[in-house]
Amino acid sequence: MTSAAVTVSLEDLKNGNVSFQTLVDAFGPDSLGIIVVKDVPEEFVQLRHRLLSYSSYLGNLPQFRLDKIENPASKYLTGWSRGKETLKNGQIDTHKGSFYANCAFYVDPSLDCAKPTEEFSPANFPEYLSPNLWPSNIAGFKETFEDLCRLIIDTAVLVARACDQYASKEIPDYKPGYLEHVVKTSTTTKARLLHYFPADVEAKEETNDDDWCATHLDHGCLTGLTSAMFINETKQVPSIPMTYSYNPRYLPTLEELDTSPDPTAGLYIQSRSGETVQVKIPRDCIAFQTGEALERITKGKFKAVPHYVRGVRPGVAGGENEGGRIARNTLAVFTQPNLGEIVDLDQDISFGEFARGIVEKNTTK
Repeated sequence: MTSAAVTVSLEDLKNGNVSFQTLVDAFGPDSLGIIVVKDVPEEFVQLRHRLLSYSSYLGNLPQFRLDKIENPASKYLTGWSRGKETLKNGQIDTHKGSFYANCAFYVDPSLDCAKPTEEFSPANFPEYLSPNLWPSNIAGFKETFEDLCRLIIDTAVLVARACDQYASKEIPDYKPGYLEHVVKTSTTTKARLLHYFPADVEAKEETNDDDWCATHLDHGCLTGLTSAMFINETKQVPSIPMTYSYNPRYLPTLEELDTSPDPTAGLYIQSRSGETVQVKIPRDCIAFQTGEALERITKGKFKAVPHYVRGVRPGVAGGENEGGRIARNTLAVFTQPNLGEIVDLDQDISFGEFARGIVEKNTTK
């Protein structure tokens, strides 16, 4: 098994110079199911820093403001949520808060959610057909969120194109260009801005490695990931001045810690052999992880790999951050097929049918 994430350059993706063996090493049966893209556009670094700063601003809003951007009808797959997700053994996850947004704007700026089909409507599938709920009091939030997601999806299109070239050669009856078509034209792609709240200093250390975000598979095609941003929220309190005179285009970015104060915090991937590998994504790179829909589309040639996240343990920060409340923020962009598109030809299963079962399983009643 490859013991480290495979890295490719954006230029090689653009020029079609990524070898089939590189793709197998990244996504194949014995892989970690992740590829890291370097040399991405310069604006990525600035957009990442700003949006991940906004994650702390959002997570620290008063509850009455967060309540306004919750959408229970969508099973919290648009807007804000905390404590609404069921993890392993029926546990309810309160370690993190998340903000979901539909990325239909990538296809058509006038769209606020996926397009309905004959089978799926806002009434019977609000999880994917509810419009976005943007926070109204965080200056520049929507603009920054959309700009960063567009850049990540642009890069995902190139990764998908490379996968298509491999699949056309290796998979009988594979429809040429199918994955690129899915990523480029889908109105169901979703993005999730995550805020892992600082751990309670008085809390007992968790006994399970994956208690922060339990081991799971992504159910889309390619999940675009930024590196995590660690912030000392004791030194930098992420509060927004609530005055009529304060009306900036963007809120100030928060200072990012040079490294995680807890070396055990981060993304972990479980290999087929049972080995657990911590994967670190450079700040100026975008990573892409395989999901279950991609595994089905490629008939198992590319594998979705179980993974989980650990936050910063209480009381481990030292030096100038000792005693500080350390938050972990990140962004995931889930590129997914349109609701009516088939992801399993053998069983004739559409993505909408497949996603509905996953959502039901992962959400609290």
